[in-house]
Amino acid sequence: MDGNCATLIRMIIVVDTNIFVGACMGTGACSDVIASCLHTNHTPLMGAALFAEYTDVINRADIFKAHHLNQNERNELLDIFLAYCRWTEIYYSWRPNLKDEADNHLIELAVAGGAQCIVSRNIKDLNSGELLFPEVLVMTPETFLQGDFL
Repeated sequence: MDGNCATLIRMIIVVDTNIFVGACMGTGACSDVIASCLHTNHTPLMGAALFAEYTDVINRADIFKAHHLNQNERNELLDIFLAYCRWTEIYYSWRPNLKDEADNHLIELAVAGGAQCIVSRNIKDLNSGELLFPEVLVMTPETFLQGDFL
């Protein structure tokens, strides 16, 4: 991390599964987002649906065939990451009606936990809802790390 704006302002964030998977694959920006959480620069939220999705995806061997972390190491990284997450219960389902119904839980988690942003590679779909929450920014890991949104 290079001391940019995103690391200077501690934010509550939701880290989409594709970012955690990218970190497991060694993708630079994704790894840096996870590292920023592990260095307590940001507080990631975790909920039941997101946890189930993380667990399911990181245990799919076919996705990680050509990458350096084995299944035990991916699960260990998840355990470490979870220690830095704030567990957030979702008591009200907002149902923003995103194009991909399976992504609604990310918006609901962000709203329930007071997150300032969702870090994801899935920007287009996450911004496609019928119910909008302008106080929750959706951004790529690169934009998040640059702090250009501040």
